[in-house]
Amino acid sequence: MWRAISAGMDFTEAQLQRYARHIILPEIGGIGQAKLRQAKVLVVGAGGLGAPLLQYLAAAGIGTLGVIDHDTVSLSNLQRQVIHRTADLGVRKVDSARRALAEINPECEVITIAERLTADNAMALVQGYDIVADGSDNFATRYLLTDACFLARRTLVAAAILRFEAQLSTWKAHLGAPHPCYRCLFPEPPPPDSVPSCAAAGVLGAMAGTIGAWQATEVVKEILGVGDSLSGTLLLYDALGAQVERLEIQKRDDCPLCGAHPKITSLDAPLARASYDEVYCG
Repeated sequence: MWRAISAGMDFTEAQLQRYARHIILPEIGGIGQAKLRQAKVLVVGAGGLGAPLLQYLAAAGIGTLGVIDHDTVSLSNLQRQVIHRTADLGVRKVDSARRALAEINPECEVITIAERLTADNAMALVQGYDIVADGSDNFATRYLLTDACFLARRTLVAAAILRFEAQLSTWKAHLGAPHPCYRCLFPEPPPPDSVPSCAAAGVLGAMAGTIGAWQATEVVKEILGVGDSLSGTLLLYDALGAQVERLEIQKRDDCPLCGAHPKITSLDAPLARASYDEVYCG
């Protein structure tokens, strides 16, 4: 069986062994594993969400992983950012991540971008990948990725965590109705200081692993086109209550990004820039 799959999909014997538990799944098989190998995923942030997200995407056999993060590893990161070690203190997070991913799966090409995502570089970065995963920790980046992915026609899988709560969704409004975008739910960022940062409010470390792994699952599903997409759904997770709630999101005709008369047609649009200019939750 393995030789037949290898002949049709150009897998080596070692690759067949590495991805054996994927290949025997009818929903994946050799064809699906080949899709994962050909996929290019951009992960924004190598922190709490990005750490497990990157680990599981590399282990799954994603061919190319881009990771953008301008920060270095600090001691306070290690409570939840499991891709980094104590020995990595002071090292750029993207370099620490590349080292860890090479140890998990040396076949995965890791492209590191040691800079901050901005309105000036977002479009070029997003356009270079098939799908984007947002593991950032601030509203400015979330809105920037929402706009850039919509304009570049890329699917965005986004998550956020704080204290003992998390949210997760997939955004692909570029496909048209009935798919909403993040701005259909939240047209504008919240007022400054209305939502505390993780540094100010805290976050359960293990929950980052829970949601980051869940986020990786949704990325893989979108690449393979299997299962039910989270598009049009906001998944809310309460760790203390051990509860998951799914909220339906309706596409808004008056949405400033994906509505009938959009006000945001580029990242330089005034409404767009107003969302990026200040990091509300750093």
